Amino acid sequence: MTETRSEPKPSPFRSDYTTSFPKLLNELGISVLVTTYQAGQMIVLRDDGGRLNTHFVRFRKPMGMAVSPARIAVGTAREVHDYFNMPAVTGKLEPEGKHDACFLPRNVHVTGDIDIHEMAWDKGGELWCVNTRFSCLCNLEIVNSFVPRWRPPFVTALAAEDRCHLNGLGMVDGEPRFVTALGESDTKQGWRENKATGGVLMDLTTNRFVCRGLSMPHSPRWYAGKLWVLESGKGGIATVDPASGEVTTLAELPGFTRGLGFCGPLAFVGLSQVRETAMFSGIPIVDRQEERISGVWVVHIESGNTVAFLRFKEAVQEIFAVQVLPNIRFPEILEPGHELIASSYTVPDEALKDVPKPMRSH
Repeated sequence: MTETRSEPKPSPFRSDYTTSFPKLLNELGISVLVTTYQAGQMIVLRDDGGRLNTHFVRFRKPMGMAVSPARIAVGTAREVHDYFNMPAVTGKLEPEGKHDACFLPRNVHVTGDIDIHEMAWDKGGELWCVNTRFSCLCNLEIVNSFVPRWRPPFVTALAAEDRCHLNGLGMVDGEPRFVTALGESDTKQGWRENKATGGVLMDLTTNRFVCRGLSMPHSPRWYAGKLWVLESGKGGIATVDPASGEVTTLAELPGFTRGLGFCGPLAFVGLSQVRETAMFSGIPIVDRQEERISGVWVVHIESGNTVAFLRFKEAVQEIFAVQVLPNIRFPEILEPGHELIASSYTVPDEALKDVPKPMRSH
C-alpha cells in the first residue's frame, strides 16, 4: 500500500488518503462524486497535482445521483436538482485554466419527501428514481410529484409507508433492469423485522427474484459482463450469477458498503461508519468490525485487493452514492447562490447569430 496523506489544516471535514488515490484519478482521467446526506454535502474528488482535492458542495440531504459528462441530477430531501455542464464558464473560474467542466443548476423538480434513493438516466434521457417511501420506481413530470412506473409484485399498494425499503437501481443497455430491497414486506416498514438476512435482488423486467437472503443489499450494477451488488450489512462487494442466484463475495471492507461506481478494472465503493441505532443493530458488520470507517475504497475487480482509499475523520460519517465522472478531471459544481450564475447564459444555437460576436462563448 502506498503512503497515506492528511489534509494540512484542521477541518470538520478532515480526511486522509493513500497517495495512490489521486494518482489513479489522474491516470484514468476522471473525477469522482460522492454524496453524504448526513453531512449535507456532495463531495467532488479531484486530483490536484498529486494531492487529492475534496471539494464540498452543499445540498439538503443529498442521496442518489445520475451522472454523465454533460449532466448531473441530484436527489435531495424534497427535490431533484438538474445540473448541466457549461464548459465556457470554466474560463471565468480561478485559478485560470485549471477546470475542465463547470456544472450549473438549471432545473429543480419538487417531489416532496419520497426518500429518494438511487437514480439513473435511460438511453432516451428519461430519469428513473427509486422512490423508497412509496416502494416504487418512478419518473418525473412537471405537473406531478412523481409518476409511478414499477413496484415489486409483493407490494400491493402505492402508500407512503416504506414497506420494503426499495433502494438500488441497476441499468443494462440503457434500461432499468435490477433493483434491490431490504425485505419482501407488504406492511409499513415491515422490512425492519428481518433486515440482517431479508434482502432481495430482483430482475424487474420479469419480476423474478435473482436471489434472496442478502444482508441489506444496495447498488446493483451490471459491469464488465457481471452483475454486482453491495451487501451493506456485511461490508461486502459481491457478484451474483443472474441465472442461479449464487453470490460470490469479492471483498469485505471496513464499513457499511453503499454507493458503487466503476472505471476500468476498479470499483469505487462508499463506506459508512454505521450509527449505533435500532436500524443498524443486529447486522453482521456491527458484530464483526469494531472500528468502522467512512470514506471511499478503491478495489481491483479481479483480485479484490484494495488499491487506494479516502477516509473521512469527523463530520462525514455516512456515504450514500458514489459516481465516476468520466473524462472530466477537475470539475466545478456551482451552488445556486454562486455569483457566476447571474452572468452565465445559454441560448439555442439558432439564436447565437443575434448575439454580438465579442459576447459569444464557445
